Amino acid sequence: MFKIALCIKQVPDTSDIKWTENNTIQREGVESIINPFDVYATELALKIKEYIKDCEITVFTMGPNQAENMLRYEIALGCDKAVLISDRKFSGADTYATGLTISSAIKKELPDFDLIVCGQFAVDGDTAQTGPCIAQFLGIPQVTYVKSFENVDKKSIILNCELEEGIEKVKVHFPALICVVQDTFEPRRALINGIKRASKQPVRICDLVSIGLDPEQVGLKGSPTYVSRAFRKVSAHNAKKHEVSLGEAVNLIKEKINSVKEAGNA
Repeated sequence: MFKIALCIKQVPDTSDIKWTENNTIQREGVESIINPFDVYATELALKIKEYIKDCEITVFTMGPNQAENMLRYEIALGCDKAVLISDRKFSGADTYATGLTISSAIKKELPDFDLIVCGQFAVDGDTAQTGPCIAQFLGIPQVTYVKSFENVDKKSIILNCELEEGIEKVKVHFPALICVVQDTFEPRRALINGIKRASKQPVRICDLVSIGLDPEQVGLKGSPTYVSRAFRKVSAHNAKKHEVSLGEAVNLIKEKINSVKEAGNA
């Protein structure tokens, strides 16, 4: 059987971000969504499953207990198993500690994986480091900025990667890790049969002891980077909204341009 480890993340709604005293994002009790890039990572993993019939997807996420609902939604979409990596000692982890924790959970729960699929970025951090960290800890090749795939079998996959200069075609042999960017298509939605199946599917919980790490390796203690200050950027411009017709808008813009010119000549 071909086995995929799909790594996703629950991120706080950008309008409701709260910070802890250590300048890490508070996740307990905060309204959350699936990281947008992970939505496309899920879709790519499910397309591979359609291409390789003898395929199984195990979804991994690291977070508080409330992330179980997100995992069940992934099962409703078509994934097969779910693993929640959750322990208070994991709190405050940077990308290095997160990568170590997730890679350890994958080695414990799915040691014979063929492919790991991640989103390219997480919108709450935007570092694009966790996927590469997982690959490094597992000692496997990685391909980033993946937009789609052209062909896949149980030995390798041909990927299309989005670069600034255009699309690069890459072939990688398994086991491997890929990081997926957003695409233009509309991701699938869960159907009622999938939702029923997800409600009965058990979610495996992994804590610090079960994945075999020490407290000093995880969370804030295991993080070599630290956020010294966190703040919201406040806009300094005095924008005004005008609900006018097209002709009135043209005249208004002309008036604004003339007033700027006059101020500059004064």
